[in-house]
Amino acid sequence: QVQLVESGGGLVQPGGSLRLSCVAPGFTLDAYAIGWFRQAPGKEREGVACSSRRDRSASYANSVKGRFTIFRDNAKSTVYLQMNSLKPEDAAVYYCAAVWGLCRTVVAEYPYWGQGTQVTVSS
Repeated sequence: QVQLVESGGGLVQPGGSLRLSCVAPGFTLDAYAIGWFRQAPGKEREGVACSSRRDRSASYANSVKGRFTIFRDNAKSTVYLQMNSLKPEDAAVYYCAAVWGLCRTVVAEYPYWGQGTQVTVSS
């Protein structure tokens, strides 16, 4: 059972930056694809970024391309989401999720999830 813990959320002004962390204590994540997802009130959970196993590839939602970067520190078994140029529409609860191997496009294909961290973008 892979347990994931997110951190790094908070309140930031539009145009600001945040770095989210996803850690799996006691597990090595390099064999897993790690996805970052977000869910705003009244909306479905959507994929934001994903890093396939051993960081061979990364993919991003069109809405965050050029602003968000997903990267890993395998030694720390941590996956980060660097979020720059944040917009009010980026506000949501952000979740990380893990699945063995390669990134998946369907939310339900990720069996392991963290508890989420709130990101608020407001002036």
